[in-house]
Amino acid sequence: MPHIHELIDFVVTVFIVSPDTQKVLLAEHPRYNKWLPIGGHIELEDDADTTLLKEVKEECGLEIEVLSDKPDFTEPGVKPLWTPAYVEIHEANPPHKHHAFIYFAVAHSESFTKSAEHTSLKWFTLEELRDPAYKLSPGIIFYAEKALEKAKHSS
Repeated sequence: MPHIHELIDFVVTVFIVSPDTQKVLLAEHPRYNKWLPIGGHIELEDDADTTLLKEVKEECGLEIEVLSDKPDFTEPGVKPLWTPAYVEIHEANPPHKHHAFIYFAVAHSESFTKSAEHTSLKWFTLEELRDPAYKLSPGIIFYAEKALEKAKHSS
């Protein structure tokens, strides 16, 4: 997807936890040669919630429950959105940056469908998240562990 702005874009990422085995789904991204969560750019015609569900469907095909609060009211011209678990800004092909809304979710099953966008998808155990062989960044490990904690307390 082309960038909306040359310096910064808004993106969503979601750390999806399996329903039974307490694993986190990560995607091996061929462009960056890293394991990353499911996610993508928020298009001008979409909001964060729409993008989140669209990216999950396109990249892994899972049905999910987002572990977040959303106000429960209706009002003309207002659409309440899920509250991200975390928000960060990070470099993505400098000087370009991503302002990232980070969400946690639980999948209804572990049966994913890999898109052509990724080299592979894998359910990571807590031990694998910490295994240096996977070369996961400290941020990915932090958010994945927090997603596992949140999923454990929400079940």
